[in-house]
Amino acid sequence: MARTRRKPWQAVRHVRRPEATRNRRRVLIVCEDSKSACLYFKAFNIDPERAEVVSVGTGMNTDSLVAETVRLKNNATQQGQPFGNIWCVLDRDSFPLQNYSRAFQLAGNERFQMAWANEAFELWYLLHFNYHDAGISRTEYQQRLNAHLTEPYDKADDRIFEKIYPYQQAAMRNARRLEKHWREMGERFPERQNPSTSVHKLVEFLNELAELGPT
Repeated sequence: MARTRRKPWQAVRHVRRPEATRNRRRVLIVCEDSKSACLYFKAFNIDPERAEVVSVGTGMNTDSLVAETVRLKNNATQQGQPFGNIWCVLDRDSFPLQNYSRAFQLAGNERFQMAWANEAFELWYLLHFNYHDAGISRTEYQQRLNAHLTEPYDKADDRIFEKIYPYQQAAMRNARRLEKHWREMGERFPERQNPSTSVHKLVEFLNELAELGPT
């Protein structure tokens, strides 16, 4: 009989724990910005007794973001509350290619998962409405979002999740199509893929946590 493969959020039970915490996982999401991405990930409706999702906005970038993630991971482990899944969320912005590439290498060494957007996190929002595979400026991201939203886009808007949620499945399809585009182009390095994103992978993971339902 084929062995069922354990999914990332399913804890291995070595000892019996209280019912309320038996299946509870801790997830750390460390974001480059302190507003848009951080607020977005906090909005997922996940039962806190099944998973604790900690979304942190750092104001840091590239390799310094990964270094801060290492610090948060180590602190949690020392306090006896380790994280089972750790994600770094970063933009390409205008940082040198070597900085962006080094961040991926450092995260890989630490076995963190990456949810990137090249050039800006707002690409993920824009994919809710249209497919894009041509690079545009950061200013254009905001202009195009304004055309789809009922009020001007604001990075600090804590309602952005609910505003665009009805189009999330379209965003997932568009993001996967964009992945396929870069595979077909033969470009393997995210720092050279403009535009590109893997945010949909983190969204898919959080959706699966939300679907676990109550304990």
